[in-house]
Amino acid sequence: MISTDFKIHFLGAAGTVTGSKYLLEIQGKKIMIDCGLFQGKKSLRSLNWNYPPFTPQKIDHILLTHGHLDHTGYLPRMVKQGFKGEIYGTYPTLDIAEIILKDTAKIQEKEAERANKEGYSKHKPALAFYDLDDVDKTVSLFKGVAPSQWLNLSEEIKVRFQYNGHIIGATYIEMDIKGKRIVFSGDIGRKNDLLLYPPIRPKKANILLMESTYGGRSHPQEIEAIPKIEKIVNQTVKRGGIIFVPSFSVERAQLMMFIFWKLRKQNKIPEIPMIMDSPMGANVLELFDRTRDWHKLKNYECKEMCNNFHIVSSYTETMTLRDDNQPKIVIAGSGMLTGGRILNYLEKQAPNPKNTLLFVGYQAEGTRGRKLLEGEKELKVYGKVVPFNMEVKEVEGLSAHADHSELLYWLQKIEEKPQKIFLVHGEKEASIALKNEIEKTLAWSCKIPELYSIEKITLK
Repeated sequence: MISTDFKIHFLGAAGTVTGSKYLLEIQGKKIMIDCGLFQGKKSLRSLNWNYPPFTPQKIDHILLTHGHLDHTGYLPRMVKQGFKGEIYGTYPTLDIAEIILKDTAKIQEKEAERANKEGYSKHKPALAFYDLDDVDKTVSLFKGVAPSQWLNLSEEIKVRFQYNGHIIGATYIEMDIKGKRIVFSGDIGRKNDLLLYPPIRPKKANILLMESTYGGRSHPQEIEAIPKIEKIVNQTVKRGGIIFVPSFSVERAQLMMFIFWKLRKQNKIPEIPMIMDSPMGANVLELFDRTRDWHKLKNYECKEMCNNFHIVSSYTETMTLRDDNQPKIVIAGSGMLTGGRILNYLEKQAPNPKNTLLFVGYQAEGTRGRKLLEGEKELKVYGKVVPFNMEVKEVEGLSAHADHSELLYWLQKIEEKPQKIFLVHGEKEASIALKNEIEKTLAWSCKIPELYSIEKITLK
């Protein structure tokens, strides 16, 4: 008889919001849930380059909750190191992962080339973390699965991917072993999202790994954020400035396009040019058009919204647009200023006090975005320091993550007390706040695991 003892290795998103990566040794199998890159402060980013504390060749399967880089960005590195197993996710998740990984590989290749040409990297030569060839090999291992249907990984183990809001294709993952269930929450979406449906809530979880990104924090309603955005646009245009919106290219870029389009349609903001400068975001728009079951956007809305935006197609066009000082709205990746085309704009436009940098998403510790939010007046970009004089605004309520009350709501359909709850994907204060509330209101004990810790568990 096969034992119900197993181990969980917390290889990422433990004590931090980034680098989601959990390895299960269970029933003779090695199964990884998510395979993300560490982002944010340098001490975290450097972990990506460390040789992993596991053997990629021995991993049997990788299961993806959704396509964001902090959940998928290490995949090509795994393949580069010898992983050859299946990578499972919903079809939109795999499409998004392919878009993001190809875009990231291109950025890494360009940045390494520029660093070597201009000599600002301490690495000689500077190398891309992975390249497009690594991504192509990774994509060849993708296996799409339908939501809400059980998939057998062995005679004893089956898994199911359940709709979770957050972004197109996002799910939480249920794993059943001999009638017991392990649940991986992934990133939990909002109850009342403008574009996405509410998450399906789990009914059973003997072991639960749950995100805690916004533990202890409440979001304003999305509808409350829209008048604030309207005011920021009008004030910036009045003084002759440009509104720059660093945006995650999946879901958030489309949400901001939707909001700006609605405001202009209602004549609440002037008819200035609206630009979406993200090749990845443009590909995701096409994905929105063919994944109707995953979101609320109607066909005519999607087409009309896109027709009101100029979608930038080339890097050359970006370099031309960044020299134009006329009022406009520019949505560009990346959302935390960790890379992407937004940096090309800021390299030129950051010194101009007429401009506004509008943050509409979470800014992780150590990122350029967090530093600017906290008042930093210089921006280090492409090996040089640029004076930063733009007005900085943050509009909350547009997060794709559930807030404190929504996280508790997501839990409340679980019928029996879980044997163990691990709070992950959160900075320390957020995880502690959620832990205290769960233990107070539900009387369920929780643990906050440390990075690289291992838990040995016997399913009861």
